[in-house]
Amino acid sequence: MSQTRYTKDHEYVRVDGDIGIVGISDHAQTQLGDVVFVELPKVGVKFAKGAAAAVVESVKAASDVYTPVSGEVIEVNGAVEAQPGLINEDALSKGWLMKIRLADAGEVDGLMDETAYQAFLATLA
Repeated sequence: MSQTRYTKDHEYVRVDGDIGIVGISDHAQTQLGDVVFVELPKVGVKFAKGAAAAVVESVKAASDVYTPVSGEVIEVNGAVEAQPGLINEDALSKGWLMKIRLADAGEVDGLMDETAYQAFLATLA
């Protein structure tokens, strides 16, 4: 069973077993505006939780994407490199950035679930 968790920096990780699918939240893509470029990490690179792993550029700004969990990149979404607008169309599904083999599944417990994330977003308004 997969679960989606969020960071205060608006990244998400959707966990299924020991694999986490990482991307930016719908809120983040809305704030960025039209995404025009994505730079993804190389497969095999290992990141500590909170490390800058990718870059998403929009017509407004460039933004680092931080890994919500520690682990090794096992796959990147080449479709978003070819069509960065996929992030705007569907950030939580087609617009994912990378898949990470989790180094410590317990790190997920420290992230916000959907309810907590929505409550957090409400404090930003």
